[in-house]
Amino acid sequence: MVQMVPKAIEWLEDKLRILDQSKLPHEESFIDLIGYQDVAFAIKEMKVRGAPAIGIAAAYGIALGAQGIRGENKDEFLSQLDQLMQTLVSTRPTAVNLFRATSRMRKAATGDNIPEIRATLISEAKQIHQEEIEATRRLSQLGAELIKDGFTILTHCNAGALATGGYGTALGIMTAAKEQGKRISVFANETRPLLQGARLTVWELQHEAIPVTLITDSMAGCFMNQGKIDLVIVGADRIAANGDVANKIGTYTLAVLAKENSIPFYVAAPTSTIDLSLPSGAEIPIEQRDPEEITHIQGIRIAPEGTNVANPAFDITPHTYISAIITEKGIIREPYLEGLTKIAA
Repeated sequence: MVQMVPKAIEWLEDKLRILDQSKLPHEESFIDLIGYQDVAFAIKEMKVRGAPAIGIAAAYGIALGAQGIRGENKDEFLSQLDQLMQTLVSTRPTAVNLFRATSRMRKAATGDNIPEIRATLISEAKQIHQEEIEATRRLSQLGAELIKDGFTILTHCNAGALATGGYGTALGIMTAAKEQGKRISVFANETRPLLQGARLTVWELQHEAIPVTLITDSMAGCFMNQGKIDLVIVGADRIAANGDVANKIGTYTLAVLAKENSIPFYVAAPTSTIDLSLPSGAEIPIEQRDPEEITHIQGIRIAPEGTNVANPAFDITPHTYISAIITEKGIIREPYLEGLTKIAA
């Protein structure tokens, strides 16, 4: 029996309710965020995660923060709004949706008086959320056309409803293919160090009743070489103008392996994840996270004390390894600069 994935993000008029992804799959726990500081903490600690979902959460965080500003005039109100927005944009550097949503909220901060601005910001945040839902549903339907009956798909990290606040990108395509009556199965990388594949992707696919096999990240090449993978689909946190993609660390490795084994490698993302201001992936900032994510698993130390650690959260996959980028406005192939500019400019 299929069980719907609980809503990852829900606006409740005076607060934002999120599903705490750090506790999945063991506990479906919801957190009510009542201020922008709460939202900033939830983003930084990855209680809400995934590029589109981060953007949505930040927009609601700004709307929440605006309700608490006690400026005496419009200029003072906007000054305080700018300050709280800086708190949100400083949480995570790689996902462009965060900065896009914040910029859009600032532009929406218009009105004749402060109550009007507050109301406008809530409406804008809701609109951003709805647009992401519609975009991910549309791109999922388009992407599902690339999947044939009987295909086995490999995915990395988590790019479903949890990560998008909507239908999902990579996992949304799989769900759409299933809804079209196609028999599919999935190999999910565990996705070290925080195990988003094991904890979240498997959990979502089980809810959708899609057969899934969990593997360690290092097993992917083996199964590709054995002919057990028909295509790879991943999400994205930022896509540069030339088609280079920032996604969860380990994505680049998969793209190289896929090309070596003549397997299509697709990236699924809404246009809100495209950043035409950056000419290539070399300019995308890569978040460096806490070393304890590497030295510990679920709070248990697995490495000796004093171990030197490198922990980039993302890597860059050059566009030459990408078969196509799937968006709600179409499936884009080389030359990426031309195609991405047309849909995202």
